[in-house]
Amino acid sequence: MTVAPHLSVRLGNRFARELPELTVPWQADEAPAPQLLVLNEPLAGELGLDPAQLRTPEGVRLLLGNDVPDGATPVAQAYAGHQFGGFVPRLGDGRALLLGELVDADGRLRDLHLKGSGRTPFARGGDGLAAVGPMLREYVVSEAMHALGIPTTRSLAVVATGRPVRRETLLPGAVLTRVASSHLRVGSFQYARATGDVDLLRRLADHAIARHHPAAADAERPALALFEAVVTAQAELVARWMLVGFVHGVMNTDNMTISGETIDFGPCAFMEAYDPATVYSSIDTGGRYAYGNQPVVAEWDLARLAEALLPLLADEQEQAVELAVAALDGFRPQYGAAWTAGMRAKLGLPAGLDDGVVGPLVDDLLTLLQADHVDLTSFSRALGTAARGDAEPARLLFLDLAGIDGWLARWRAVGPDAEAMDRVNPVYVPRNLLVEEALTAATAGDLDPLHRLLDAVTSPYTERPGLARYAAPAPGGSAAYRTFCGT
Repeated sequence: MTVAPHLSVRLGNRFARELPELTVPWQADEAPAPQLLVLNEPLAGELGLDPAQLRTPEGVRLLLGNDVPDGATPVAQAYAGHQFGGFVPRLGDGRALLLGELVDADGRLRDLHLKGSGRTPFARGGDGLAAVGPMLREYVVSEAMHALGIPTTRSLAVVATGRPVRRETLLPGAVLTRVASSHLRVGSFQYARATGDVDLLRRLADHAIARHHPAAADAERPALALFEAVVTAQAELVARWMLVGFVHGVMNTDNMTISGETIDFGPCAFMEAYDPATVYSSIDTGGRYAYGNQPVVAEWDLARLAEALLPLLADEQEQAVELAVAALDGFRPQYGAAWTAGMRAKLGLPAGLDDGVVGPLVDDLLTLLQADHVDLTSFSRALGTAARGDAEPARLLFLDLAGIDGWLARWRAVGPDAEAMDRVNPVYVPRNLLVEEALTAATAGDLDPLHRLLDAVTSPYTERPGLARYAAPAPGGSAAYRTFCGT
């Protein structure tokens, strides 16, 4: 690793400096033949970075972690985690590096982070590398999530390394440059708690409060206020996932952020045929992380955060447990409120409509959607047309025409707002078939399908001519679709 003297980039090392026990200073592997595949120029501008500089050989080396600004301290972060319910006390960045923090145009501190940059001491037998396809998947889906208004880590660039990666076959390697409010996870607190060092746990909590939930610093019990803030952030985040049919696929505790941002887009996908049992991950054979289980899993993960924070909540264990349980009890009502508000918006329901009307309307619709395997995104958008008087695009998605006609009559009777619905129901999401087509083409060297897909999903609410294919579900549905973690 060398210093990048010609780039006007400043990277801080706050995390490495304040929490050295949670870091291992490390260097990214040299890329033998780097090639910039995609650069997020709008995001670069938000970060105060010059896209033209990032496209130079020196800029590409920065995006790979091979050249960094003077004073930067790249580190692999340590964290633990429950993976599919089983606790692993030492996970960490096995193929990733935190290059450092920068201040964006709005004065916010953001992490600059790499995936696929080589083995670290946390690699646990892995090669530390990543292939072009999975890194471009994260780029596409994270930027689509951002365009949908869902809190998420962002993707700045994907650079092909020129180094082959052996998976089932040899694949071209790549590094993703990721941006986040931070990479603090529930697993970060589990790791600190497992060390038995209460001072480390307290410093980690103070760091998290300062970066993400500063109001907690003024509370009588700051650590409890931190936990309550994370509960709220995650309740609202998972409700947003559910409203657009997003299936994360691997909701381990090391994949739940303290900031409330979506992180790690490995075996993720957008549900097409509505079914709460939908699973896309090839390794989730038991359906632990199925679409309909996501709120329950989020609550379970938050309980693990509460356990890690117990020494900071109160001096007496019994009191600490009582405080944690009371705070965790807030998850379900907060999730329910966020979900209900989102469904009201998706259906264009008037603000003053009684919950006694809204509840049955939503429940009956979900029953109809599931029974006839109706595409969630297509139906939600078609409802706007129905609110304008043409119900055919929506009703013809169903086999049970009598059932949907009865529901539509009840729904129309409350006076839905079509314009409001179009603002929250996307036309375009990353359709699974189109994502796979784009990744296959990109792996073979053709980036045009990727750019066309990005154009659609990063402006999801505006219907445009020539993009009908990007609004359509896969022929025959996507029940057999499978995704992989990409490691």
